[in-house]
Amino acid sequence: MKLTAINKYPVKSLKGLSLDSSLIDEFGIENDRRWMLVDSDGRFVTQRKHPIMGTIAVEDRDGLLRFTSAEGSVLDVQAGDFVNSIDAQVWSDNIVALGAGDAISGWFSELLGTPVNLVYMPDSTFRQVDRNYADYKQRVGFADGFPFLLISEASLEDLNSRLDSPVAMSRFRPNLVVTGCDAFEEDSWQLIRIGDIEFELVKPCSRCIMTTIDEVSLNYGKEPLKTLATYRRNDYGVCFGQNLVHQNQGVLSVGANVEVLKRL
Repeated sequence: MKLTAINKYPVKSLKGLSLDSSLIDEFGIENDRRWMLVDSDGRFVTQRKHPIMGTIAVEDRDGLLRFTSAEGSVLDVQAGDFVNSIDAQVWSDNIVALGAGDAISGWFSELLGTPVNLVYMPDSTFRQVDRNYADYKQRVGFADGFPFLLISEASLEDLNSRLDSPVAMSRFRPNLVVTGCDAFEEDSWQLIRIGDIEFELVKPCSRCIMTTIDEVSLNYGKEPLKTLATYRRNDYGVCFGQNLVHQNQGVLSVGANVEVLKRL
């Protein structure tokens, strides 16, 4: 089996970036979901309510974030722009984050049509992964619960064979995509090694309404959740993909071997 894609999402719910390789640090993929947008109460904002977020591209390089809207408007944000301490909330976790200034917040607020602020999770803030499934001291950024989501190409092929209109892998926002296994074989893995990095598979990923947003029209639909619900429903909900935590740090590259070390 091989790793065929590495994706990171610097800002929660904005467009992702496809990488050839990446450093894997304490948080996961370097700079993956270290930023997010929050409302005036500090609560996280996502495509679930604001599909337009999925049209905002972001690049991160050398301490600079460059945002580009679908209309071509560009905003550059420096690491030093985050100076205000803000109490932010993602799901049930309350986090001390650093907020950006009014000009930066205004750019995003205009795009979304509601007041929002861009916040950053500094190294000094520790947010633990979901303790119900990984009770050891493992940190995570602003991801929903875990630093990695893995999906196999075969699983997407199986789903698309059941849909009238196929969907792209990007609908599911995986960090890691693998090939060379059977559809949903990843459900049976407990511990794997990709390159030199070991990962524990801790929980099936339950899917939400975000997967039904058409990436071009931004309209909500019924698929692929409707079809997934007919054969991928379990105690966690309607699931597609597996949540992972990493056991060590290093560099991960596309083309790396994927080895199953332990199965359920």
